[in-house]
Amino acid sequence: MTTQDFYQRNAQQFFDDTVAVEMSSVRDRFTALLPAGARVLDAGCGSGRDAKAFFECGFEVEAFDASAELVALASAYSGLAIRQMRFQDLHAEARYDGIWCCASLLHVPLTELPSVMRKVATALKPGGVLYVSFKYGMGEREKQGRQFTDMNEAGLIKLAPELQVIDAWTSEDQRPDRVETWLNGLLKSKL
Repeated sequence: MTTQDFYQRNAQQFFDDTVAVEMSSVRDRFTALLPAGARVLDAGCGSGRDAKAFFECGFEVEAFDASAELVALASAYSGLAIRQMRFQDLHAEARYDGIWCCASLLHVPLTELPSVMRKVATALKPGGVLYVSFKYGMGEREKQGRQFTDMNEAGLIKLAPELQVIDAWTSEDQRPDRVETWLNGLLKSKL
C-alpha cells in the first residue's frame, strides 16, 4: 500500500479525525507575517480545515491535495475549488505571499524533498512566508502503509538554501488519541 492508497481508502476517517483539530494559534503565527488580503496556498490541504480558515480571514486562497477523495471532502467542507495534484506538480513562480504545508511535506520522500522545496520556494513571492510541520526526528519510515519523512531543526535548516528559517518550535499533537511531537517551522524566501 502506498501513502496515496492509504488516503484513498481512509479519506473519510482522516477527514473526521483532523477537520476539528485546533490550529488557530499556529495559523495566527503564520498570518501575522502576511500582508492583508495575501494570496495563500494550502499545499496538501487534507480536510480543507486551514484553507477554509484562511478564506474566512479574508485571504485569497488556493489549495491542493494528492488524494481525489480528500479533494472532494475538502472542497465540500471549505466551499473552495481544491485541485488534485502533488507537490512535484507545483510549477508556480512568485505567485504566493504565503504557503501553508501543515503535515503534508512529511509524505514527500527524503530524496525528493530538496527539489520539492525548491519548487515551493520558487512559488513564493520575494519575502514570502512558508509554514511547514514534520513529525519530530530524522530519516524515513513507514507506518500503517504511509511513508513519513521526519525532520529536526538541523535538517530543516539544511533543507532549502533558498529559504531562511525565521522560527522553529516543537509542539505536541493536538489530536486527543496521539502522543507525538511535531517540528513546526516558519521560513522566509531569500529570493
